[in-house]
Parts: sequence; C-alpha cells; structure tokens
Amino acid sequence: MTTKPLHNFHIPVMGLAYTIDSPIRVAQYGISSVISIIDDEILEKMKNFYNLKFNLNYFGISTKTEDYRAKRITAYLDMVDDIVNEKFESFKQEISKNKESLKDFVAMLPNTSEVKAGLQNLISQKENWSFAIKNFIESNLKPGNIDVNIMTKVDKDNYKNKEQLPVMYNDAHASLRGFANSKLSSSMVLSAGMNPRLYSYMEEFEDFFPNENGVIKKKIILKVSDFRSAMIQGNFLAKKGLWVSEYRIESGLNCGGHAFATEGMLLGPIMEEFKQKKNDLIQSAHTLMISALEQKGKYVPEKPLEMKITVQGGVGTSEEHDFLLKNYQVDSVGWGSPFLLVPEATSVDAQTRNLLLQSKQQDFYLSNISPLGVPFNTVKGTSNELLKYQKEAEGKYGSSCPKKLLALSKEYSPEGTCTASKKYQDIKLKELYAEQDALTAKEFDRKKSEITDKACLCVGLVNAAYMEQDIEIKGEKQGVVICPGPNIAFFDKEVSLAEMVKHIYGNTNILSENFRPNMFINELKMYVDYFKNEITASSAQITHSQTKKWNAFKKNILEGIEYYHDLFKTSPFFRNGLSDISMKLQSYKLELAAVEIPQVEK
Repeated sequence: MTTKPLHNFHIPVMGLAYTIDSPIRVAQYGISSVISIIDDEILEKMKNFYNLKFNLNYFGISTKTEDYRAKRITAYLDMVDDIVNEKFESFKQEISKNKESLKDFVAMLPNTSEVKAGLQNLISQKENWSFAIKNFIESNLKPGNIDVNIMTKVDKDNYKNKEQLPVMYNDAHASLRGFANSKLSSSMVLSAGMNPRLYSYMEEFEDFFPNENGVIKKKIILKVSDFRSAMIQGNFLAKKGLWVSEYRIESGLNCGGHAFATEGMLLGPIMEEFKQKKNDLIQSAHTLMISALEQKGKYVPEKPLEMKITVQGGVGTSEEHDFLLKNYQVDSVGWGSPFLLVPEATSVDAQTRNLLLQSKQQDFYLSNISPLGVPFNTVKGTSNELLKYQKEAEGKYGSSCPKKLLALSKEYSPEGTCTASKKYQDIKLKELYAEQDALTAKEFDRKKSEITDKACLCVGLVNAAYMEQDIEIKGEKQGVVICPGPNIAFFDKEVSLAEMVKHIYGNTNILSENFRPNMFINELKMYVDYFKNEITASSAQITHSQTKKWNAFKKNILEGIEYYHDLFKTSPFFRNGLSDISMKLQSYKLELAAVEIPQVEK
C-alpha cells in the first residue's frame, strides 16, 4: 500500500460544523478533511442522523453517562470511519467495473500524479481490463484522512453539583481523549496556540507514540503562523517523546474563522523561513524526542520521522496552488472557504450558501463577535445578525448560552461566563449605564458595542448543519453564524466537487472574469489596513511598548514587500500579472510610509 496521498490539497476545519461530516462526503476520493470535535452535542446528533440513514447499530449516549463527552466523540469518529471504509469499498467496485466512473475519477486527480498516469494507461488497455484495474486500485488507492481539530483555548473547567471536576474532564482534554480512544489512524490538528496542560495530557495515550515500525497511529499536526512558534511548540512536545508530523501554516489574516494577526510578518517570508529551516525543526525535535523515548523505555526510531509542511489561507487559483507546492516545497495546500460553495463537500444550509454567493468583497469583514476576544472573519447579513438586530430593537441583549463551550470569563463566576451570554451582557450594560454621565456619547456607544457585538458562536456555528439535514433545533432562535475567509468574495457560483477539484489542478476555471488580486497582494492589503486601523482605533494613552510593537509591525511589512519584489522578479510564476503585482507592492509601500506612528507624550 502506498502511503503517498492521492491529492496535494486538503479541506481544513471550518467552524464547528461546516466540515462535521466532510470525510463521509469526500474521503472515498482520497481527499483528506478535518472535523471539529469540541462540541459533543452536534457529534451525537450527527451520529444519530447517520445511524438512521445507513441503518447502523450505534447507540445514543446521554449526558448522564460517565465521561459522556469523550465517549460521544469516540463513537462518532468510529462511525465515520466505518462509513468511509464502506463507501471506499463500494467506490473501488464501481470504478473497476464502470469505465465512465473511472474516467470521472481520473479527471479529478492531479496532473502530476503517478496514479493518474497509471490509470490512464490501463483505461486504454483492451484485454483483461477489469482484472488489471482491480489490482492497480487495490495497491494504489486509499481513502482520505479523517482528521480532527481541537482549539486548544476552548478548554473550560467543568463542574458537577458545584464541584469542579478533575482537569481530564475539561472540554479540550475530553475531546483529545475521545480522539485517542477512537479506532482512527489519522491526525489531530491543534490550533490557537499552546496549552501546556493539554499537550502534556497526550503522553497518557500510547497511540501518539511511534510503534516498533516507526509508525504513529495518532499523529499531531500543529497549526502555526510563524517559525518561532513552531520551534517552541515542537520542542515542548518532543521533550515528552511526542513528534509533530505536520506544521500547518495559516495566513494570519487571509483565513476563515479567528484571525491571529502576526506581527506584520507576511505569508511569503514566513514560508521562506520554514523552507530554509525545516531541517533545524526536524533535527532539534528528533534529538529531544530520542532522549525522552529512551527515558520512558519506549521504542526509539533510528532516523527522524516524516515531518510535513503545509499551508492554507487565501489560495484561489491553480497557479497559486502550484506556486506554493513548488516554490516552498510544501506537501499539501489547504483550500477552505471555496468549499463552502460545494454542497457535496460541506454542511451549509441553502440560505447561508446563497448569502455567500451574492456577497461582495466589502461584505466580508473582521468582526468583534467572538467571545474569545480575537478578531473573527464573517459576512454581513447572516440570519444570526438579523435576529440580533430584532432583539436589540426590543432592548434584549445576549444569548441564553445553552452550551457554555466559551464560558471562559471568570470575572463574575468561578465556573465561567460567556461574554456573549445574556447574563454577562446584562451585568456589563448595567455597569456601563451607571457611568454614562462621565462618558461622551461616542465613548458610550463604543463601549456598548464592545459588549453587545459578541455573538453565540457555539449555537450559530452548528445551526447550518442541522438545517441542511433537517435536524430539529431546540432552544432560543439564534440563526447561523458563518466564518469564511475574505478570499471567498471572488467565488460566486455553487459548483460540484469534481469542478472544484479540477479548478484546483488547473483543468477548469470556476472564477468569474472579475479581477481577483494575487493571494499575496490581497494578504498584504489586509495587513496594511489592519495596521492603519490599529493606530486609528487606539484611544488609550500610548506607551513605549505600544510604539515599539507598531514600529516592528511596520518594519516587518516593509521587509515583506522587499521580499516579494525580489521573489516575483525571478519566479517563473505570475508572469501575466507581474506589472500589476509590482505596481501594488509599490503603492502599499508608499501607503505604509505615510502612516505616522504616534509618539509617547513627554
């Protein structure tokens, strides 16, 4: 069995439920995708849905069951694995008997693929066609990975009868245990930064360590936005005998969901550093891991294990895709938001998908709606936003907060409160009205917006999946929150899975004729806008550390512009758009130069 994946793209996690069942939809074609496993409730409901649909014998797990969160996650993942394997077997049968189906599948493979070349040769063969195809398929095809995602910050303490439960029952810990106990052989993507307690907890599960053949059953993928963070986190895990099998680099701003802006470092220079220093990452982690494994008395691999570098955020054309693969030697490129327009691949209700199709560039924006207090990409006009306005017109603020996954503020209760909840916003608004006389009208409105902008993501991010499958939604009406990356503005048609994959590989084009800037230029614009906005919005007194941070931010963007000037001059890619790229680089450089950083008052 070859271990080389069939495709050189993957579908990253989107929201809590937009990719909740993507492996069931796409894994038989060899496409890997990622499920968010932080919300056990939707996993349980989706398990019950598929249980009925495919007549399986999985039982319901109630919240009264001991360790129900982890058990629900394990059961759902085991079920997805069963369905994927069954669909894959049927798919192999179909393409070994039906030449048309086989041709359709071959058309979806990358043009550089050896498997594609092999299958094309066999299609034109006259004799023993079916037998030869069957043998080839058995030895060369495998389903895409059923990978999972845990946001490390979503690790709330849990209580039972007012008593705090042990740390292993924290949300992210329970999710990790649910994955570790499943029968999957795949990867866990950890995003949103380091959680040392959670990272240490992985040591308790054998599947995260290499076996005597050097194979890791449960691999670790870290989503990072710069090299330094990758090195720190990778070494931290290596000291525990744990290997990071992949670093998934994501654009700080040109991505979906939460946007963790870097200090002005642009994607190109970040990728360059990973390309130049990949060996340092491997050697450093290997040395630390060996000594940790020896101490633990575990199997010690002689040579470093495989480490992949992948990238995602804002890619939209096959040329950009190829450039990332060839120039930075990455193993795979993540295509996220465009897949929200592919009903075969993601779970989105018709109304929300329609909104995405019709929205223009100015409708996608960085919002303050996340209770985590991190900028969050979204689009104007979601059903959640409309319901919120209706409630506010009646003087009602905040959500009933049924799930409490983001109840992380300890300001008013040791058990934690979510900043999007009615409970929290009522207290905050009462405090604000008490000091209203001391504020200007503008200050009052700004502070009020800071409180009431927050939306219930736990419910808003899962409703689309319920609506698409006609699953009953209980509780307060919340509508849908969706978090696409700004790049989706350039995609305006619903397309089939085959069309999207052919677009990625350059065999068709699904983009309209409207002008779309190069992904690196688009990200640069976002950083320049973000920087200018940070300075304009700073109302507090300026400190030395603040000006130092802004100077570093500006310097990093300017260095990034110089890097791109040199890169695009010599690269064989983007020749058609080169004059526009050069012009834009120059114009953003001038725009930055004109930004004055406020000085500390003497």
